[in-house]
Amino acid sequence: MSTENEGNEGTAAEAVPSVPSVPPVPADAPQGSPGSTPAPAPVPAEEPTTQATTPMASVPATPPHAPHAPHASHGPQSAAEANWPPPPAVPAYASHGAGGGGGPAWGAPPQPYGPEGPRRKRGMGGLVAVVAAAALVAGGIGGAFGYWAADRDTSGSTTVSAPANPQDLKRDSGTVAGVAAKALPSVVTIDAQGGDGEGGTGTGFVYDKEGHILTNNHVVASAADSGQLTVTFSNGKKYGAEVVGRAQGYDVAVLKLKNPPSGLTPLALGNSDQVAVGDSTIAIGAPFGLSNTVTTGIISAKNRPVASGDGSGGSNSYMSALQTDASINPGNSGGPLLDARGAVIGINSAIQSTGSSVGQTQAGSIGLGFAIPINQATNVAQQLIKTGKPVYPVIGATVSMDEKTGGAVISDQGAGGTEAVSKDGPADRAGLRAGDVITKFNDTVIDSGPTLIGEIWTHKPGDRVTLTYTRDGRTATAQVTLGERNGDS
Repeated sequence: MSTENEGNEGTAAEAVPSVPSVPPVPADAPQGSPGSTPAPAPVPAEEPTTQATTPMASVPATPPHAPHAPHASHGPQSAAEANWPPPPAVPAYASHGAGGGGGPAWGAPPQPYGPEGPRRKRGMGGLVAVVAAAALVAGGIGGAFGYWAADRDTSGSTTVSAPANPQDLKRDSGTVAGVAAKALPSVVTIDAQGGDGEGGTGTGFVYDKEGHILTNNHVVASAADSGQLTVTFSNGKKYGAEVVGRAQGYDVAVLKLKNPPSGLTPLALGNSDQVAVGDSTIAIGAPFGLSNTVTTGIISAKNRPVASGDGSGGSNSYMSALQTDASINPGNSGGPLLDARGAVIGINSAIQSTGSSVGQTQAGSIGLGFAIPINQATNVAQQLIKTGKPVYPVIGATVSMDEKTGGAVISDQGAGGTEAVSKDGPADRAGLRAGDVITKFNDTVIDSGPTLIGEIWTHKPGDRVTLTYTRDGRTATAQVTLGERNGDS
């Protein structure tokens, strides 16, 4: 930032002592007579100087406004043209010229060099005028000191050193640096190598002191059945791990360190239901294998319906995601999305890529990343640790997966030719049937089947919800108590 300084407007000339102790700075003088003859402007004598540098960069300030004098009928005149103020006597310090032997009087034109050749300059010539002007303003003491420093410093520059130990610069716990420093020891890089040679790198974080690691299912899927999982902490220490349980539909998995170290510090869990659009976010992970990478952004949207796949051709996962513009790339998957306090509000899971559907691709971040809300992920993790299998809430009806259909359309039949509405299931008991179009889930607008599934999976079996649907052009509502499905099969 810069501050603009303005000069004072020209005023009538005040009386000037015949011999001032310090040469005044010339300024625009009041207007002289129309017939005044211009006189040559004074040229400061060249003095030796050194160029000072500062340890900080700044935006150049806006040039100060030049003072304006009243306009006369025949045009403005400068101080030199008006022959005002009169040149004072030569101050004592002016005798120390660059070449020695006394410099020209103040206001007198400099004399050209003699035949012996140009004198050697100790600094940048462009700064001589600056030093001379500073001497005039600062006075005899300041000018003498400035010359003393220039006369004795032959290094060519003057620098100021920062504190020797950067660790002395403490970061407040509420800053990004403070949050990252506290969270990084609890974030891990996961290397998954399948028995068939396939594998990849992802991220996870310490869920509890027993050594459970929370991550995405698609990060560990290749090594879940027959493969090897290695977890690396930010300090470089590596540990073997095994899969405790994984939920393909939620894209959540829980690992357990085989020989967990003592003193594990789980990341604090936040409340994703209380997140607001515009809240600050911090993502930590290993994008493209670059471990311990920290990026920042905001929550750019909530309840974003996302259907993402792992590229293996298996079933998609569905989420009502937190959307963030924090930079998220392949390798960030499974890592924590933190709020400004450092609490986990989501698990980074998918990115939007130009020219492709939402999901994990090798494209870079374009500012649209999606995270599983931590409230949902926590429910899944607790179930996986308890039983090793996920539990899904369901309405007991098969809906079309076509997008942008204006709602979730209940299909004519289910998988394998079964009934689209399960007999005596939640939807059947609520009076729903094939062909109905579900347009609202509680207060959330439903525009497709994936959106409906993502909303259902933010709840638990046994929750009572309100469905709004249309049938034959008429709108109705139904109260549905969610059922459950165990496992991914």
